[in-house]
Amino acid sequence: MKVAASAGIDGSFCMNDISPRVSQLRSPVIKKRREAAVALGKSANLSAIPSLVEALADTHPGVRFASLDDPDPVVRAAAIAAIGTIKDRDAVYPLIHCLDDKEMRVRIGAAEVLGKLGDKRAVEPLTKIRDNDLFSEVREAAETALRKILARSR
Repeated sequence: MKVAASAGIDGSFCMNDISPRVSQLRSPVIKKRREAAVALGKSANLSAIPSLVEALADTHPGVRFASLDDPDPVVRAAAIAAIGTIKDRDAVYPLIHCLDDKEMRVRIGAAEVLGKLGDKRAVEPLTKIRDNDLFSEVREAAETALRKILARSR
């Protein structure tokens, strides 16, 4: 660590710095697991991404969705993809929140996963971005998701 600091390298990029937080993800205390997930996301350390994705399988929703608030759009997009893989229906409202994300790829991912989950609570927010988003790719993802959700309700 002293070597990294003397070389002018931010210590948050050193694997040794995130290992205590990675260990905290296995704590029996929910608050510690959530804090660890948030801290790992804020570390901007790419080696934290696998641990953040693993945190999406946590039994507590507050821990699972901490990655969706990460400042790095790559982490947010990875978290959304992981939610789609595990088909976590508790993620509907956090995913709806992601439809307002400033990053186009995050909005597209959220729309796609909402379509995969098929929950009717997403119809109104998906309709809003289908009709109003600046990017055609986002509008198309919302339209596809709406078709999937509406097909399930028939």
